[in-house]
Amino acid sequence: MNSINSISEFHKLLSLPEPNHPLVSVINLEDSVFSESDIWKSFVNRFYCVALKRDAKGKIRYGQQHYDYDKGVLSFTAPNQVQQLDLQTMECGSGYLLIFHPDFLLQHALANSIHQYGFFDYAVHEALHLSAEEEADLIEILHKIDKECRHIDKHTQDIILTHIESLLKYSDRFYERQFFTRKGNNSALLERFEQLIDNYFKSDVKALLTVQYIASEMNLSPNYLSDMLRVHTGQNTQQHIHEKLIAKAKEKLSTTNLSISEIAYALGFEHAQSFSTLFKKKTSLSPLAFRQAFN
Repeated sequence: MNSINSISEFHKLLSLPEPNHPLVSVINLEDSVFSESDIWKSFVNRFYCVALKRDAKGKIRYGQQHYDYDKGVLSFTAPNQVQQLDLQTMECGSGYLLIFHPDFLLQHALANSIHQYGFFDYAVHEALHLSAEEEADLIEILHKIDKECRHIDKHTQDIILTHIESLLKYSDRFYERQFFTRKGNNSALLERFEQLIDNYFKSDVKALLTVQYIASEMNLSPNYLSDMLRVHTGQNTQQHIHEKLIAKAKEKLSTTNLSISEIAYALGFEHAQSFSTLFKKKTSLSPLAFRQAFN
């Protein structure tokens, strides 16, 4: 697996001069030309990337699937994710790339809080579509970061990270807006989600229902699905699964003579104790105590 380890190495692969700062850079896509290198066939970056693209074209593989680049979108990639680019179809278009190495976050609160921004694990087709005003707000922040990279002193890291954190917070807000403004599409996704869960429990359950299974069936990343559900329902994917599990468990406990172990296995649990622990956590009653309440 090819690895792009440094900001400087990435600059060279885009035919750009050395970066002003070794750990962070704002790249103007109009200045970039992808070098003819086999590295693009399969590679991982060792840094974060935020891409604001206009009229970019080409095919990219990020994670497990291929997607076409869109125009006027903001996308995020985390370090160490496998990517593939098809240079035969690639046109950079215009826009910006913000890239920063995890080492740049050391000894700063963002080193811990950046993991709260789930969109770094979204799939490419789950990119953020920006309004003109939103795009202008983010470009202003990118220009400030670029300017600060040219003036390095003891204040540089704190100032740049403050700007990066601001950009991430704005992106979080804009994604919430997108979840609501795409309500029609999301309503269909919510219906599909409910249908998948219902069908799973109607089938011969072989294993415990997981977030990864549901997300894969819906062609969504786990984080995107959970964030969308949280905005629309107040609960993430795992909470919905647990809610359905408990509802099914209550139904079986109150209407059948199946043993606790049989019910646990019927719901996909490998161990009855795991089922009992979850049931008590969610209902404050053990499965047996719940059943006895109906006798």
